[in-house]
Amino acid sequence: MIENVYQHFRKEEQSFIDTVIGWIRNVEDQYTPYLTNFLDPRQLHIVKTIVGKNSEITIHSFGGYEAAERVRAFICPSYFTPKQDDFGITICEIRYPIKFASLSHGKVLGTLLSTGLKRDYFGDIISDGARWQVFVENTTKSYVEQQVISIGKVAVRMEERNYTDILVPIDNWTIESQTVSSMRLDTLVSSVFKISRQRAKQMIESGKVKLNWVESTRPDFEIGLLDIVSVRGYGRLQVQEIEGKTKKDKWRLQLGVLYK
Repeated sequence: MIENVYQHFRKEEQSFIDTVIGWIRNVEDQYTPYLTNFLDPRQLHIVKTIVGKNSEITIHSFGGYEAAERVRAFICPSYFTPKQDDFGITICEIRYPIKFASLSHGKVLGTLLSTGLKRDYFGDIISDGARWQVFVENTTKSYVEQQVISIGKVAVRMEERNYTDILVPIDNWTIESQTVSSMRLDTLVSSVFKISRQRAKQMIESGKVKLNWVESTRPDFEIGLLDIVSVRGYGRLQVQEIEGKTKKDKWRLQLGVLYK
């Protein structure tokens, strides 16, 4: 039974799993493709796991550019292969007085969410160090352009860009191998960013750590495959592979790390 997938994931993920099962059943019943909103890497992993070896259904994903973290996914019958335009993604550049002001990922995201739209309507927010671009769903483009006229005290305007105008992000992930005593959030933050467990715990409890772009205040939260953890002032990490346990019962991990 498809419901048995619950045991492979967290309790907090059950409502998302139910949603995914609904998408799959609709595709099977109606034999038509379904396009999701933007998914984070962990959510895409869940979708792929649930679809599994179902030979009748395929998954195609795209987030606006090749290295996108957040993507929209087509869950579709095997006959359907989407084109890039089918994913319905618009690139919006944030025009602002670069010489007199600066923006940050947090400020941009906060402004986008203040429009009343949820995070899953927005893809990646990228920057080359000066210019900023956001990937949005086509259906919300006009609304976002009308609503976003300032970020903090900086006057801005959103302008659509062609795919040929995508910025080259300055983000530069490094791949690291780590051995950790547990998959707890505070353990990983402490180990990767070389801070004490107590300091990591305090940062988490005071809301300075996000898990998959959502504030997480539980130091004991168990991190899973493809989770992205953002630590204010330090950077980000992603669990890219869980390689198993050592003889001393520690976890061997392959991580992507983005230092601030």
